[in-house]
Amino acid sequence: MVVFPRLDLRASVFRATSSSSPLKPERLDARRVEAIERPRLVRQADAALSAEVKTITAVPNPSSAGGLHDFSSQGDYWWPDPKDPNRPYVLRDGLTNPENFVAHRQLLLAFCRDFDALAAAYKLTRSERYAAAAVKHLHAWFVDPATRMNPNLLYAQAIVGRDTGRSIGLIDTLHLAEVALGIEALRGSASFPKEEEVAVTAWFREYLKWMLTHPFGVEESQQPNNHGTCGWLQIAAFARLTGDQAVLARARLQLSNVLLPTQMDADGSFPRELARTKAFAYSLFNLDVIAALGVITSTQQQDMLNFTLHDGRSLIRGVEFMAPYIADKGAWLRTVYKPVGKRNGGFEARRTSDRMQPDAMYWHEWPVRQPSLLFGALSAGRTDWFELWQTLEADPQTEEIRRNFPIRQPVLWLS
Repeated sequence: MVVFPRLDLRASVFRATSSSSPLKPERLDARRVEAIERPRLVRQADAALSAEVKTITAVPNPSSAGGLHDFSSQGDYWWPDPKDPNRPYVLRDGLTNPENFVAHRQLLLAFCRDFDALAAAYKLTRSERYAAAAVKHLHAWFVDPATRMNPNLLYAQAIVGRDTGRSIGLIDTLHLAEVALGIEALRGSASFPKEEEVAVTAWFREYLKWMLTHPFGVEESQQPNNHGTCGWLQIAAFARLTGDQAVLARARLQLSNVLLPTQMDADGSFPRELARTKAFAYSLFNLDVIAALGVITSTQQQDMLNFTLHDGRSLIRGVEFMAPYIADKGAWLRTVYKPVGKRNGGFEARRTSDRMQPDAMYWHEWPVRQPSLLFGALSAGRTDWFELWQTLEADPQTEEIRRNFPIRQPVLWLS
């Protein structure tokens, strides 16, 4: 899959010690990740062998403007107006409405978790039983006329009384980026014949075209925050799967020329995420997604995680900013301050005197095994980040954390 060009898989990196003993050589590469992940991965894949194959057609949404094969969801932070329940819903940022329709999202996430585990296990073991089970899921979601999902998101993130669907709904398919890598891993399997591969890939090609041409997709890709990042990660992953090198090159330029310079502050933080009521979670999430985009768009000639702007900003700097707070979340509350907003919607370099508060929801559930730590460790040779990554929860059970943890099987991302 992706090779980090700065890493020689035959070489060693060194961990500094506080003693006077010689530095200890230690391998830090994809093979080491595979060895660490293998027991967990095989255990998950074995459980996924018996998982029910189930798509969105099993749970129709009676309130959706779409049809049986159309993915639908409702905006998380939108609630009935307390002054008049018959009026359009109102926004309560950061507070999830548990009554909103999310069944399709839950089905998609369950499919992604099972498929990703099966595809990753096949990559490591070459056992056809994992591939065969994975292909059954692919066929149901993307090929079978009776159960497939339509390749668009016209009805996602709807708001009662306001919108039947919105551009930000594209974030609901973020987890398909890892599915695309899993499909690549299945190529060559006897259980994934060429005609099936062509049919599955055609779905992603059609969805990619929709993302690049429909107003929803265009608008989402232009967002100056995590929504834009998520849009471009999907674009890049689907372009690589379908062999669209021109679009993949566009994604690489978007990362270097737009996303990195407009989203990241000089210290490696993301001011627009810091301004949210769940600033810690959003900062982790955006860093994970933009680091994954760096992995997807890297080439043998250019490691995009180490691509650096003239003022020193890079994806590695982003990891440098967040790693201390992943290790010590209390420091986030003591040392990070809210950004100062500008009238034009941006943020100034200076900060307010307001320290960060715990996130409005799920403060205690973060961090988990953030992939940005791993990608940064492999790219920069940082054993401290690698060791920190290993100490974190790899398989969170809280649904909201799972939804914002789109990279669960790192072996699919590494080579």
